[in-house]
Amino acid sequence: MRFDTPPPMDDFSDRDDDDDIPGDLDDDIEIIEDYEDSDVDSDDVDSDGAEAGGGDAHFPPPSRNDAKITFQNHDQAVFSCDVNVTNTYVVSGGEDDRAFVWNLTNGEVLFECTGHKDSVTCVGFNYDSSLVATGDMSGCIKVWYVSSMSTVWEFETSDLRWLHWHPLANVLFAGTSDGNAWLWKIPSGECKTFQSFGAECSSGRILPDGKRAITSYEDGTFRIWDLKSATVIHSVAGSATHSSTIITLDCTSTGDLVATGSTDGLTRLTNLNSGKVVATFSVSNSDRRIDPDDTELDNSDSIESVAFAPGSPNLLAVGSLNGNLYIWDVPTQTERHVCRHPGGIVKLLWNGQHHVITVCLDGVVRAWDARSGQLAKSWEGHMAEILDVALSPDGKTIVTASEDCTCAVYKDLPE
Repeated sequence: MRFDTPPPMDDFSDRDDDDDIPGDLDDDIEIIEDYEDSDVDSDDVDSDGAEAGGGDAHFPPPSRNDAKITFQNHDQAVFSCDVNVTNTYVVSGGEDDRAFVWNLTNGEVLFECTGHKDSVTCVGFNYDSSLVATGDMSGCIKVWYVSSMSTVWEFETSDLRWLHWHPLANVLFAGTSDGNAWLWKIPSGECKTFQSFGAECSSGRILPDGKRAITSYEDGTFRIWDLKSATVIHSVAGSATHSSTIITLDCTSTGDLVATGSTDGLTRLTNLNSGKVVATFSVSNSDRRIDPDDTELDNSDSIESVAFAPGSPNLLAVGSLNGNLYIWDVPTQTERHVCRHPGGIVKLLWNGQHHVITVCLDGVVRAWDARSGQLAKSWEGHMAEILDVALSPDGKTIVTASEDCTCAVYKDLPE
């Protein structure tokens, strides 16, 4: 059933039992001081790798294939992937307008998520793995019961930019090209709309307390929202934030700090309780990777992925299109390590508190030791750029989605 005009969500509650939701956070928490940011020259780039698909940019066969499973049911580039909380199923979506739910152990398809009209760029399991959501670029969003392999809800918006589940409830949060953000209860379809301010909504996240959310925009601004009232708590704009599109963000597990990364080459830290920018980390143009012919491999310092270490606000990993992974010490605002790649970083994930997983435009997966800054392990197998990566909740398996029309499953992660 499609909900073209969803009923209003008058009394939003995160779950039936509010005791399961963490309480409000201390408004006075700030762990770092103001930091004077430096100007960075940066070329504007298209941050939406999904739109650049086509399956044409293939590499020569890799020197080895480390994949335990290669999922080959997609006909075109695979843009998105996720692993469920029980470490049993993967969902993948691609340029072929198709999404599949398949077995993480043997690669067998459980079911195909049919009916999409455009490239499936957003996929994800809910908090208890009972539901899976798929969204395509045209704005068609579908939610499926995993057990019955059937559609439970669907909706159509304007062009979809991102889609995330609430961490504790069957609630979807999404952002669109017209600047709106949407919140739906599943399966009832009750809805809240977080109004546009004129710029495309480029990314968003529900905060760990389950009661607030953050949305970022193409003009470099971001807003912190109260989910129950759908009102703005803080709006961070102008010189305090970014000069161009915010394309990645992450917050600490306590919900006190958010890191935002932009095409302007800056990563800014903001206190979510005060709305105050408390630090800025910049990517120096001198850090760009140079090939043997003195030609820049990447013409941008765009920040593609940011992530705090699990359970700790002290370490922040930042991945740039210039090919560098930066490990920042947040309290001292110092750069601990720069881990260099031969191509732009697409996405990074922490695996525990000591290792950072990166996927790169060279088609290789790497694990870096955040303590030493050294490469701990790498995995090969793809013949084109990697466009997305997911880590199983038990930390034992990596799943990648690639321009080469496949997903790969990698094991034997460093401890």
